[in-house]
Amino acid sequence: MNEQHFSARSMTKIALCVALLSVSAYLSFPLPFTPGMVTALTLALGVTAFVLTPRETFCAVAVYLLLGLCGLPVFAAGASGPGKLFGPVGGFMLVWLFVYPLVSALKGETPSFRRYALVDIVVGMPLTYAGGMVSMILFMDITLWQAVMMAVVPFIPGDIIKCLAAAALGVRVNQMLMTSTV
Repeated sequence: MNEQHFSARSMTKIALCVALLSVSAYLSFPLPFTPGMVTALTLALGVTAFVLTPRETFCAVAVYLLLGLCGLPVFAAGASGPGKLFGPVGGFMLVWLFVYPLVSALKGETPSFRRYALVDIVVGMPLTYAGGMVSMILFMDITLWQAVMMAVVPFIPGDIIKCLAAAALGVRVNQMLMTSTV
């Protein structure tokens, strides 16, 4: 593959991951004590990072964020626009540009459920939470403790389950991609 260009196969995988991110955002519900939402995006981001290279992952997340920034209803619960991206929950989304390419870079060469799950739980979750806490502190004028209680604690159990599911799906998809002749 040329360093300057993506192959047709690579662009197809990126487009499919952007679609997965967009659709997964609709699988969400609010929590009454936080502006953050429980969403299937965590699962989709993990799968994206496990299936794509770091560069492809960055492109997929960037395209997804640009679609929402331009007004397409692809953010959680069908939201969109700069107010979402540069508001109390925008920190979660903005750090994805760096977090999930890093997760992709740390996944290793061989599909491994344990490695995928560990990288997503130990790297992906904490860095995403940090971004969410920063934006909540800045836009909501709350303390660090309040940010932890709003941006981290309520999401940990579900996010661990979603990271495990993403690892299982990532391994399976990569095994299928390795055996395909296309």
